[in-house]
Amino acid sequence: MEKLTELLSSFSDYIVFELLGLDQSGLFATALQYFIATFILIAFLVVIVTYVMGIITSYLPMDKIRDYLERNKKSGLGNILASLLGAITPFCSCSSIPLFVGMMQARIPLGIALSFLITSPLVNEIAIVLFWVSYGWKVTVIYILSGIVLGVIGGIILDKMGMSAHIAEWLKQLHSKTEKTIEDKRSLKQKFPEIHKEALSTLKKLVPYIFIGIGIGSFIHGYVPQSFFEEYISESNLFAVPIAVIMGIPLYIDAVGVLPVVETLVDKGVPLGTAIAFMMGSIGLSLPEALLLKKVMQKKLIIAFFSVIGIGMIISGYVFNLIF
Repeated sequence: MEKLTELLSSFSDYIVFELLGLDQSGLFATALQYFIATFILIAFLVVIVTYVMGIITSYLPMDKIRDYLERNKKSGLGNILASLLGAITPFCSCSSIPLFVGMMQARIPLGIALSFLITSPLVNEIAIVLFWVSYGWKVTVIYILSGIVLGVIGGIILDKMGMSAHIAEWLKQLHSKTEKTIEDKRSLKQKFPEIHKEALSTLKKLVPYIFIGIGIGSFIHGYVPQSFFEEYISESNLFAVPIAVIMGIPLYIDAVGVLPVVETLVDKGVPLGTAIAFMMGSIGLSLPEALLLKKVMQKKLIIAFFSVIGIGMIISGYVFNLIF
């Protein structure tokens, strides 16, 4: 992977400085060079991981998973399983909501469904691969565990707070009619056209976020002075982590797209935990998500959801800073 990174860096240097003839000391040239190299690398990894996960998820028995969650309504095991399901599904905060609604229709307790909704955008298999490449397996494993733990604890807390009474009225009135799907015994060759179609659909959804995320990272990399981060979200600022979470909320960026931003923040001297807190805020607590949640949650539940998860993200950021 290191050789691939060096190759892409040389390729982007050639495009920016040789073909385009831009000044190597220029801010725009620096940002453009970073954008080209990073975009190609991430796009390459995204394509590979999307198809691999498409093959894996095509063999998951979704009906059995749902039934097992229903049988564990009163135990924390259901929350753990829901968070694990969220960890292996490639959804952003908004695209997780339809499956969350499906869980509610299946009469799965709110806390368990929320565990899925919390973890799903935070732990993304594509982002995991990119995270591993950038920061190594130790940071990656701790991040995965923190996302799952946040989902489990957040779901349990919100359930204990009695938030089940504050889902949308139309959801309360729904009666689930669970239909069992016929076991798919097709071979991989027979399934592949469908997997290919789903993979392309996923890629089409991810590309804009990748483009935007890398664009933001490139802008920060080339134009934002290090003094900005030293002043607001540096290690010396006690409130840097909560500020980072709040700063991330207006940015609706996929986990894949926000990683270049995180890498740039770290390069600018921002502590890793603070940068990860920013990442969590941008992918797990977005304004578009809040607008969508208004259709399935009452205001009190939305406020509780954002507050509990936001506090969890802040704690995670501080823990990362202590460890790394």
